[in-house]
Amino acid sequence: MNKNYKKGITEGWVSGLLNILLFGLKLWAGMVSGSVALVADAWHTLTDSISSIVIVSGMKMASKPPDEEHPYGHGRFEILATIIVGILLILVGVHFIQTSSSKLLHRQEAVFGPIAIIVTIISLIVKEGMARYAFFIAKKTSANSIKADGWHHRSDAISSAVILIGIFFESKLWWIDGALGILVSLIIFYSAFIIIRNTIDLLLGKKPEEEIVKKIQKIGNKIYKGNLRLHHFHVHTYGFHVEMTFHIVLPKRMRLEEARIITQKLFEKIKKEMDILATIHIDTRSKY
Repeated sequence: MNKNYKKGITEGWVSGLLNILLFGLKLWAGMVSGSVALVADAWHTLTDSISSIVIVSGMKMASKPPDEEHPYGHGRFEILATIIVGILLILVGVHFIQTSSSKLLHRQEAVFGPIAIIVTIISLIVKEGMARYAFFIAKKTSANSIKADGWHHRSDAISSAVILIGIFFESKLWWIDGALGILVSLIIFYSAFIIIRNTIDLLLGKKPEEEIVKKIQKIGNKIYKGNLRLHHFHVHTYGFHVEMTFHIVLPKRMRLEEARIITQKLFEKIKKEMDILATIHIDTRSKY
């Protein structure tokens, strides 16, 4: 199994376990302190485990090797997992909008006891830690599903922060809790939009980043001292497996064996340094 898939599965299990522990802690604190809001938040935390299940399932299915029906592997299961987590993130935003609007309409105040406040602070710290861990893994693996899960955790951390702010300022500004809740919802919607849009771009196929093209050009210049004139790039992403096709220009009268050696060296260097499987088409120009 690719090490990136292993890291993604580990992140999913860690998230699921911590969410279950937080659920138990919040439920206990809500029942002891009589806080209905905290009990509701506890069940919301438990539903976050669905994201963890999606992550683990998506990574395990994506890690399956290629077969006769899927010669490029199953990596796009990770992309599908990202879309599902993004949709769950939107549902969280909708929930925040509904709850916050209800608070504003009914001038509802936050009612928390000391135990509930302490547990809320613990939840904020743990959830932000989980978010940072997910973003760290996402940066290491370039997995959008893990990044989406990180935003899911951060939305919970922000939610806890909003509850605390509401507690401390509710006496002076009764609307602060509801207003901040709506603001958080808008932030969540924007994050979900960016995640889903980028994921759809991967499914449709997108132009490679300029930095990648420059790096391949640099590799090519080391192999062939002439001008390869790289062009016509296409990138195909299958989870952590990336394939690329592009054209190079070689002299018209160059021997076939020499052209084969150049393209083979270029193929091997790109695979070794960038972990990209390249298909290279040779163009010729009469002026050479």
